[in-house]
Amino acid sequence: VQLVESGGGTVQAGGSLRLSCTASASAYVAYVYAMAWFRQAPGKEREAVAAISNDAGAAYADFVQGRFTISKDSERNTLYLQMNNLTPEDTAMYYCAAKYSRPAGTRDPLNRFLYDLWGQGTQVTVS
Repeated sequence: VQLVESGGGTVQAGGSLRLSCTASASAYVAYVYAMAWFRQAPGKEREAVAAISNDAGAAYADFVQGRFTISKDSERNTLYLQMNNLTPEDTAMYYCAAKYSRPAGTRDPLNRFLYDLWGQGTQVTVS
């Protein structure tokens, strides 16, 4: 299974972008345990942005502050991240991640160690 991100680009501060993450295996998104968006800026650690899981529903990092919305469309086999009111601090490579089966260990959907499948990333630049 592969995850393919799209939708990144360059936008001015205050603008919006919608990121998409499509799974290569049919019906994957419909049955996956958890999916999430992470981001990594140059010289910084990879950090969680938003996640959606069967146990916790939608979860967001504190810095999101109501600006982003995570959702998934099982018919399109796609995870989305709608980002509004973007700031230069949101500039980063954005990665999609997935955990298909319910884990025995940590189930914190914002913990990057939960996920074992990652996409290649899509760049978001806010000027």
